[in-house]
Amino acid sequence: MKQVYNNPPRSEWDEICRRPQEDPEAMRESVAEIFAQVSRDGDAAVRRLTEQYDNVSLGNYRVDLSPLSLDVDKKLQEAIRQAIVNITKFHQAHIPSGREIETMPGVRCRTKYMPIQSVGLYVPGGSASLFSTVMMLVIPAQLAGCRQITLCTPPSADGVDPLVAWTARELGLEEIYAIGGAQAIAAMALGTETVARADKIYGPGNQYVTQAKLYAQRYGTAIDMPAGPSEVLVVADASSRPDWVAADLLSQAEHGADSQVMLISSDMSLIASVQSQIEVQLADLPRAEIARAALSHARYIYMSDHEERLALVNTYAPEHLIIATSDAEVMAERVTQAGSIFVGSLCCESLGDYASGTNHSLPTAGWARSYAGVNVNSFRRAMTMQTITEEGMRELGPVVETLARAEGLEAHARAVSIRLSNLES
Repeated sequence: MKQVYNNPPRSEWDEICRRPQEDPEAMRESVAEIFAQVSRDGDAAVRRLTEQYDNVSLGNYRVDLSPLSLDVDKKLQEAIRQAIVNITKFHQAHIPSGREIETMPGVRCRTKYMPIQSVGLYVPGGSASLFSTVMMLVIPAQLAGCRQITLCTPPSADGVDPLVAWTARELGLEEIYAIGGAQAIAAMALGTETVARADKIYGPGNQYVTQAKLYAQRYGTAIDMPAGPSEVLVVADASSRPDWVAADLLSQAEHGADSQVMLISSDMSLIASVQSQIEVQLADLPRAEIARAALSHARYIYMSDHEERLALVNTYAPEHLIIATSDAEVMAERVTQAGSIFVGSLCCESLGDYASGTNHSLPTAGWARSYAGVNVNSFRRAMTMQTITEEGMRELGPVVETLARAEGLEAHARAVSIRLSNLES
């Protein structure tokens, strides 16, 4: 597969922006069968599917956190707690007030925000301990005031990843289940004898998890967004440091073999230097094999025209966008489609993954064109409210009568007219 592009014409952009993907139809068939089993057999199906896909047999897959005793390094404890503080500060600052406004004399409108009552959170597992995702999902759910918070994460021989369990307990979470993959999404979407049915499901995962979340909507369960394999796009120029750019690309490549990394640069020599640096840094990278698999479908793109670079960025709509150019702040303001933007060479994507305060649960595969990342309002519902005085009705009523009759909806108009006539009597 072609990896290096030189001023590619727009006719090649669809190919450049295509993400690695397994056969979606085969995945949908598998997901549909998993949902059918969980719908029919509940907990028994979850246990059976866990044995089939995770090779783990658990009598009770609810995780009891009360006896949890882990020797968690003090430095790590402090780091997690600092991340919790930062994530809480950021999300708390973005809770809207629901301010009331007067649209005309006597007519007042406001938005009332209510928490989604029951939410299901999915924290991926597998080859990495993603305890950071616990913070990214639980904190905004708690700030929103969700009554029922259920967390599912893949099982291990001893239950679940110990740092995932420790972080969940640190945040005061009680409902945590050792269930992974599409069966976890099915359990939360449908509900079982043990797992509460969720009104909305959140969290990243592999392509099967993403397909399961999309399938869950058939059962009336909302989702935060399609969030599949991780991806990063780095924009660099002659001022960028090749070793830093290489590190940024590898930080995403090590997530999984289906991760996507892309570099756009106005300097061809930088691209060559970054590729050399990648080989140097791969030499002692613990997850080098996974990273190499991801790099097999990486993209390195030389584009001499600034406007074309910006257009390709917005067309790709990356989950993570790192702008490591000399004009990073100016370019960042012109980006219209991305999950999260990291501005300046010093600002690596790892900061947002863990502790800057922003959320790392973000739309992938181009879904940033229409979805936002997880935030407090992802866990809330907005209801509009309005009140009107007699003065307001006298002013607004005739306007509504005219509009309703123009649409041929006489009953709408009469609902106003009957009130106006009573006010005049």
